[in-house]
Amino acid sequence: MNLRLRQHDLYIGRVVLGTVLLTWAVLVGLDVVMALSGQMGDLGKGSYDFPTALAVVAYSVPRRAYVIFPYAAVIGALLGLGQLAATSELTALRALGLSRSRLSISVAAALTLLTMLMVLAGETVAPWGQRQSDQLKLAAKTNNVAIARYSGLWAREGDTFLNAIDGQERMEGGQRVLELRDVRLYQVGEDGRMTSFARAALLVHDQDGWTLRQLRRVVLGPDSAREERVEAQRWESQLDVNALAAGVTRPRNLTAADLQASIEYRRRNGLDARDYEDTYWSRWFYPINVLALCLAAIPFAFGSLRSGGMGKRLFLGIVFALGFMLLQMQFGRLAGAFRFDYRIAYALPPILMLATSWLLFRRKSG
Repeated sequence: MNLRLRQHDLYIGRVVLGTVLLTWAVLVGLDVVMALSGQMGDLGKGSYDFPTALAVVAYSVPRRAYVIFPYAAVIGALLGLGQLAATSELTALRALGLSRSRLSISVAAALTLLTMLMVLAGETVAPWGQRQSDQLKLAAKTNNVAIARYSGLWAREGDTFLNAIDGQERMEGGQRVLELRDVRLYQVGEDGRMTSFARAALLVHDQDGWTLRQLRRVVLGPDSAREERVEAQRWESQLDVNALAAGVTRPRNLTAADLQASIEYRRRNGLDARDYEDTYWSRWFYPINVLALCLAAIPFAFGSLRSGGMGKRLFLGIVFALGFMLLQMQFGRLAGAFRFDYRIAYALPPILMLATSWLLFRRKSG
């Protein structure tokens, strides 16, 4: 098979890229509109107003585009090939001696360019934009909670300042539990001088309130300092748990390098790293999933789509993309529930899709 770039490759690539970009823009636009409508319930909380909501959603657009791209790619590729099939251009290309496999490679080559751009965006602008979105919303809704890029979460209650490097939310016995790790508490007197400093390995909020664990506190006097150590101690605080939970850095807001560092940190300290592993391996398998999904859908563009209109192609693309998404979600949840390797969970769906595509391709060729 001759893989050199030819005129027909450029033509097919231009048609497919055009329909993919149009589909992508429509899907992202719909997602943005729904996201903006979801912000309406928060208007009026603190200084959170409509212009701020617009900025919050705008910052999140790169991440939304990154998430939606695989589904836009398969729907757009089917629409593009369906357009060529409806005008008999695919039949003409076949008559010139081009095999279905060669035409599929032309489509894959065109989509590879966009996929690589999205991989780059997923490691740069998408996490940055989502962090900016979360920080802007949190700062507008609450006046006593802030997020710093390298020093974690900051909050203030009266004369006490809280700093937590990391944290997570989880469900335990049907109740939501918030855990903040590597917590520092600074207490300041009326004269602006620090009166005590405390450091806890963990600050946990459950249905019983706040608990500091593995606490070390230093009480500062005018000319002395006294150290206290306790394994666990209740902490009476009226800090907004929802605001603190919103300030916790989520795995989706981290780059692959930060995710890997977080996974290693949790493993060293005996902590659950499954959420981070899930996001980390989804990044690695992202380009594979996009190309596998599109290649698996291409056989439907030959034969049956010539007799159908755009509605049929669109319906088929949506069903195929949603089916792949649901299959991948189920494998990811099974990996988390049964604790098997996420690499297996993310490798199986594209393998199954490509195997199905190969069988369909062979059937149509026969």
